[in-house]
Amino acid sequence: MTEGKTFKVRVTFAIILIGIALMFTAVVTDHWAVMSPKVEEYNATCETAHFGLWRICIKRIFMKENETDKEQGCGPISLPGERNCSYFTHFVSGESTEIFEVSTQREYSISAAAIAIFSVAFSIIGTICVLLSFRKKMDYLLKPASMFYTFSGLCIIVSVEVMRQSVKKMVDSDDTAWIEYYYSWSFACACTSFVLLFICGVALLLISLPRIPQNPWESCMDAEPEH
Repeated sequence: MTEGKTFKVRVTFAIILIGIALMFTAVVTDHWAVMSPKVEEYNATCETAHFGLWRICIKRIFMKENETDKEQGCGPISLPGERNCSYFTHFVSGESTEIFEVSTQREYSISAAAIAIFSVAFSIIGTICVLLSFRKKMDYLLKPASMFYTFSGLCIIVSVEVMRQSVKKMVDSDDTAWIEYYYSWSFACACTSFVLLFICGVALLLISLPRIPQNPWESCMDAEPEH
């Protein structure tokens, strides 16, 4: 690669690494969504939940009178309280996660986690290709690397959408007590990683393409070589 092309690849790769870090953060943390039930009475304990791809955490919060409006549900989750986290039953047997055993929630959870794993795998393969491309006469690996990063970004946003649909169905279901929900910082990390991986994947593909002829009569075959 030429010096100019190498610089562009390094800058793009640095941004991609930020996207990968955000994606890994989203995959391993449990703050994709926060859900709250209706507050039945004050000066009593209510349960709110936050969860990710692999486990759910239930937090028991003591709601004082006039601390919040009943219509806003239990919480906010930043209030002090006892927290108990457990892995979903479809990943680790013996754990109690009834919230994801209602209707199709189990299938949504497994699908979101599986697609996220594909995203991680594509990003790792893409990184290996980029690192090898810095070797002499191996810059052709930039093209498959760009495709792997683009696929990685697409997979993580599909996982985000599956999780979003899962949360929406849980709130709309008559079998659950949740009335309020919002997406938290892990969800934001996943969305940001999609933007960085997808855009930089396309950028890496454009960088790896041959130089465009500078004159109308100059073809790709007889263009002057880059220096």
